[in-house]
Amino acid sequence: MPELQHAGEHARVISTAARPASKADVLDAHRRAGRRFQAAGAGSFVREQGDGPAVVCIHGMIGTSFLYRKVLAELAIRGLRGVAFDLPGFGLADRPPGYDYSWTGLGRFCVAAVDELGLDRCHLVVHDIGGPVGFELATAMPARIASLTLLNTTIDVTDFRSPWTMEPFRHRGIGELWMASLTAPAFRFLMRLQGIGDPAAVSRAELGTYLALIKGPDHGRAFLQIMRSTERTVAKQARYRAAVRNVPYPVQAVWAADDPAMTLAGYGKKAQAAAGLASLHTIPGKHFPQEDQAPAIASQIAEFVLFQQNVDPRA
Repeated sequence: MPELQHAGEHARVISTAARPASKADVLDAHRRAGRRFQAAGAGSFVREQGDGPAVVCIHGMIGTSFLYRKVLAELAIRGLRGVAFDLPGFGLADRPPGYDYSWTGLGRFCVAAVDELGLDRCHLVVHDIGGPVGFELATAMPARIASLTLLNTTIDVTDFRSPWTMEPFRHRGIGELWMASLTAPAFRFLMRLQGIGDPAAVSRAELGTYLALIKGPDHGRAFLQIMRSTERTVAKQARYRAAVRNVPYPVQAVWAADDPAMTLAGYGKKAQAAAGLASLHTIPGKHFPQEDQAPAIASQIAEFVLFQQNVDPRA
């Protein structure tokens, strides 16, 4: 009998191990993969992986440090230290009601975060509205930026238009209703429509984790405030153009070619022109290539970093 009981317990262990991870499992693993820190009056969360030159990955809307989990692992394989933290109002970061959620305010947080995390010099990767936020960081401390990688982002912000899936969030009343209607099935549909090129690369549990990190304990109120605090001004556009051209660090653009939100023909070509790049690198994928093209992204970053190391040992 004891042997049979032991065999039954072993079978249950195997059965549990084989069970697909739930949203709670994925979220718990995400928490355990990082740590909390304080910067610019807000608590936040950072994931770090690998050793070598630091590569700081700035997320945008929808994304958090969770978005870069696969990229961090790929960077580590290539001898780099990947770093991704949550901006205030996102993910596992604090969501203070009176915080400055403008691109200026979030950029100020990034400056403090880089100091707090001890990153004296780093390679910067920016995605989505993480572009404007990262440009605030780059213009504040250009000497500490070793290189800049543009990944499906915006520079000419006066021309920036939210995709139809995001535009409702910008309007009071409508945004609150849109947030409340954003159920797990609806979110999965929208992410597969615009965000994920290869749906098989992301599980239901992972997509559910994205939604949980958007809504958070404040049910998405900070997210709505961020959507309504964008600075699409001529002055900001000039500042962001100054962050990508005639700068003391090299710049490259890597673009997911099938992005329906920040298209290659529109945003990609404008970014290339604003940065004065002879070419940009294209990869497959939609708006969140970090999910299904992490090796391609990491390889392009690693090649860029390695080249800079050969040119400038400080990189």
